[in-house]
Amino acid sequence: MATIRTFEDLDVYKLAREFRKKIYKLTKTLPEEEKYNLSSQMRRAALSVTNNIAEGFGRYHYQENIQFCRQSRGSINELIDDINVCIDENYISENICLDMKEEAYRLIKVLNAYIASLQKQKLAITQ
Repeated sequence: MATIRTFEDLDVYKLAREFRKKIYKLTKTLPEEEKYNLSSQMRRAALSVTNNIAEGFGRYHYQENIQFCRQSRGSINELIDDINVCIDENYISENICLDMKEEAYRLIKVLNAYIASLQKQKLAITQ
């Protein structure tokens, strides 16, 4: 198993970073009228995913880290809803949107596994 020295070493962060890049790319294709609405919202939510993983890691306290990861998970779900808007408004092809949603759900699974790992580590210390 690889040594984790910084949040950048976390697999969940690496996946979230790639997802953020794809969301940013997607937002560049949205119509001009969405520049300050949907596009801006999606970019903030995507940034929140990686920012919360990083900030939680830096807290050095299991429960706080878990809470920041939950915030990250909420932002991923928010992005899934935003992707649904893109589908509903025919801004992006449905196939691209469905691929993005699949990636989002995979990221949630990895994030949930990371949260479970933090909870186990927390329990091991308190026993």
